[in-house]
Amino acid sequence: MRADVMVIGGGAAGCMAAITAAEQGRRVLLLERNPKLGRKLYITGKGRCNLTNRCTPEEVLRHTPRNGKFLYSVMSAFPPEAVMAFFEEMGVPLKTERGDRVFPVSDRAADVVDALLRRLRKERVTILEERVTALEQGSDGVWLAETEQGGSHQAPAAVLATGGLSYPRTGSTGDGFRLAQALGHTVTPLRGSLVPLECGGDLCPRMQGLSLRNVLLTVRDDRGKTVYREQGELLFTHFGLSGPLVLSASAHLRDFDRRSYTAVIDLKPALDEDKLDARLLREFSEHANQNFSTVLATLVPRLMIPVLEELTGIPGDMKVNGIRKEERARLRRCLKGVEIPITAARPVEEAVVTSGGVKVSEVDPKTMESKIVKGLYFAGEMLDVDAYTGGFNLQIAWATGRRAGLCAAGVGPGKERGEG
Repeated sequence: MRADVMVIGGGAAGCMAAITAAEQGRRVLLLERNPKLGRKLYITGKGRCNLTNRCTPEEVLRHTPRNGKFLYSVMSAFPPEAVMAFFEEMGVPLKTERGDRVFPVSDRAADVVDALLRRLRKERVTILEERVTALEQGSDGVWLAETEQGGSHQAPAAVLATGGLSYPRTGSTGDGFRLAQALGHTVTPLRGSLVPLECGGDLCPRMQGLSLRNVLLTVRDDRGKTVYREQGELLFTHFGLSGPLVLSASAHLRDFDRRSYTAVIDLKPALDEDKLDARLLREFSEHANQNFSTVLATLVPRLMIPVLEELTGIPGDMKVNGIRKEERARLRRCLKGVEIPITAARPVEEAVVTSGGVKVSEVDPKTMESKIVKGLYFAGEMLDVDAYTGGFNLQIAWATGRRAGLCAAGVGPGKERGEG
């Protein structure tokens, strides 16, 4: 098949690129290896699809620690408010929740995918379920894609939007990186971002399955520098820590080969040490003849009781009227800071997004076009750009996908059909 624009990858960025190019009157071919488009979209936001964050373009860049400046042009042209308008115009009502996270009112990621599919059909995009195994440019500048299914497709412009390595069951298996490298591009080291963390010792396995809400997580490196500090929810697992706080923290831990990290969990962030001490004195006074373990049950979840007994050195069967001042001080310090050594991030396959990708210095930030080979464009997780949790990574996918589709169609930014 011959088209004007060939988009490889039917995730968020690929769908946006295909829709945008087709809106400019181009014949667009979208190649997706999965039977369904947007497989990863179905599982984002726990199946609810946190599709962007209601904030300014500048705030998106501030929440993008990896090469955020590269996105300045595309984010200014297609900011969160434009993404929200795009979906609402397609019949997906949106709502804003804590942290300015934006979700469909229905809480169904499927509604987002269905809206994209309807738009693709409306714009007459040809969609084929084929996996691209080779991509090369002929002497005439036309791109030729060979597929595993025996297909052979041509177009003068090609957009690579195959995603990263996270959640390989959704089809993100690194195909695009291999294609980019074969064409002369540098792919920076790939690892997980927004990923659970492995921890040393036996504290986490002993509390496996325990979810803590409204705790303060601080992560420090071996120099004592605080690299992350936020309040929210986390989960203890058999290997270490997970949950929203931990996924966000992982985006800041990029130097496991050179640095070591420690997680410090404040179980009572609403109380300073003086107020906490007053609370302990009150509990001890009211339950003077009861065991320490019984009083601990009024302060922490059940699974934490034996852990705090060990950390404080206070036997669970000790009567609280026998606890000395220095022992109470140890309990106070533990409640304000359970320390857990972090040893590694979990494998990239378990990450929400991939950190690393096509080197951004080899891509034009204004067009998403390769600086190495003409007519080749990149979007989404293919690029060495990643952000914190909260809808920012999907915002990047929409914005880069739109610019790649626009420029692959031969239309400059701000000159879309119907404008001017």
